Amino acid sequence: MEISNIIPHIEALIFASDRPLTTLDITELINNAFGFMEDKIILDQVESALEGIVEKYRSEFYSFEMREIGGGWQFLTKKEYHKTVAQLNGDKFLKRLSSAALETLSIIAYKQPITKADIESIRGVSSDYSIQKLLEKELIIITGRNEEMPGKPLVYATAKSFMDYFGLNSPSDLPKLKEIFDEAMAIPTTMRNIADLSDTSIPPAIEEIADSPALVVSENGVLVEGGNDENPQDEQKEQG
Repeated sequence: MEISNIIPHIEALIFASDRPLTTLDITELINNAFGFMEDKIILDQVESALEGIVEKYRSEFYSFEMREIGGGWQFLTKKEYHKTVAQLNGDKFLKRLSSAALETLSIIAYKQPITKADIESIRGVSSDYSIQKLLEKELIIITGRNEEMPGKPLVYATAKSFMDYFGLNSPSDLPKLKEIFDEAMAIPTTMRNIADLSDTSIPPAIEEIADSPALVVSENGVLVEGGNDENPQDEQKEQG
């Protein structure tokens, strides 16, 4: 089958699917649909067809595009039409995550699987409310319990919808921390360099904060994008 003939079938599959389809999924589905063909469709053909479809919908003529996120291929409306499409889902679709929720989510994304105690040791504040909101938004999930820790605390990780929310194909697509923070941003910690402290016994909590790639301290010794976790009253004020 010619690639030009494969393209409409691929488009139909992706459009009709309620989940992202991988290249392998598409190949198998098309071969199943045309089981009578002696020459089976191969992955290379499907990959070439997908490249053509992606290029096709880049045109300004279309309000949507095809992207590989969430573990497979999907049709998505372009960002220029976000606010228009959001009207279908009400105001909650337009609400953004608070700074505290984003901070908590970032720690989970980079440190997963992780317990609440570990999250709070890095943030330095209670994260109960942020974790609850992230669970409600289905951006994180409970993957089990840490059987080796006292009390066997719950363990958290990012959910599949996390990748969809941020337009990622897999957790490996997260930007490397070196790409986000350069050395100049990491150096200012006006508290004195830990290595220069006369007391060589550094509390574990300080070591955790110092080693955490998720925290940045300004020249004034203030945690960037940090701060106390918000509470329900704060959330209501933001919404008002």
